[in-house]
Amino acid sequence: MIEYIKGTITEITPTNAILENSNIGYNLNISLTTYSHISSQTETKLYVYEAIREDSITLYGFSTKNERAMFLLLISVSGVGANTARMILSSLSVEELQNSIISNNSAALKAVKGIGLKTAQRIIVDLRDKITINTDSTQITIQQDNAITTEAKQALIMLGFQTSAVSKVVDKLVKNTPNITVEQIIKQALKLL
Repeated sequence: MIEYIKGTITEITPTNAILENSNIGYNLNISLTTYSHISSQTETKLYVYEAIREDSITLYGFSTKNERAMFLLLISVSGVGANTARMILSSLSVEELQNSIISNNSAALKAVKGIGLKTAQRIIVDLRDKITINTDSTQITIQQDNAITTEAKQALIMLGFQTSAVSKVVDKLVKNTPNITVEQIIKQALKLL
């Protein structure tokens, strides 16, 4: 799995950036938020999410780890795909989105093109418990999956299972058995998917 790509920006649009690293150009789909952070730069570092399908590999780039973590949370919601998640992150900053979810503000989510009331409510219900407020610094932080959970999810997605189904099954297995290994997660998830 690619964690990040650091290189020269050879082309950039509000939706895509091509980063050259070691004479290889990587085409990354980006949000408007990331575009605004990197558009004036010549060199940058983008955190990557790989969407691996049977017929394609698509790379998504994010200027911060927090934005990538929020993207991963969004695509774990049933009915929210990668393009919809990117549209949400283009319309709302990570902080605005987190505040909307925590404060149950479905109107802010509904204002995003392509998001209806039901999807907005589903995002709030599914993600409310996964976002917490850090009382020490009043900063909102995203609870990120640990490395074992992430590795298991990626393996199951590469096997062709849907991201939302994989997330639900793996999260349930990890919650029920905290010290479970990657191999055990995958074996048990294959029985449940």
